[in-house]
Amino acid sequence: MTERPIRVIGDPVLRTPCDPVTAITDGVRTLVADLLDTVDHEGRAGLAANQIGVSQRIFAWHIEDEVGYMINPVIVELSEQTQDDDEGCLSVPGLWYPRIRALFARCEGTDLEGRAVSLEGEGILARLIQHEVGHLDGHLYIDGLERPVRKRALRDIRERL
Repeated sequence: MTERPIRVIGDPVLRTPCDPVTAITDGVRTLVADLLDTVDHEGRAGLAANQIGVSQRIFAWHIEDEVGYMINPVIVELSEQTQDDDEGCLSVPGLWYPRIRALFARCEGTDLEGRAVSLEGEGILARLIQHEVGHLDGHLYIDGLERPVRKRALRDIRERL
């Protein structure tokens, strides 16, 4: 369909919890197609609907040549074991910071046919699930940075954006 511009930090849509999708309409189908077109680029791993200005609970991903989407995702499992790697975000462009996340995550939602789907994995896929569902809840990854790192991130954001 269409590659859409990405909203950046400071845009209120990024801080607003997204509404659940209650019916599969032509608008929802178009939104999914636009998310898939927008995420399907080198260096992009995931994209939530609010990152393109639409407050609907949908995200898309592009990891290891797999492109997909999920409607109304809910995280249903997180491991106690964690990972601590640098994380970035299309809505906080060019800035990467160490962020602790669960090593494993599983989420469940639906597809455009209303069928139940799940996505699970470790490492980057677990990080993506937590990051994108966080977006849909109105959070940015910088919110969960450890205090000294978050302080540096906020300073960098003020200086760069």
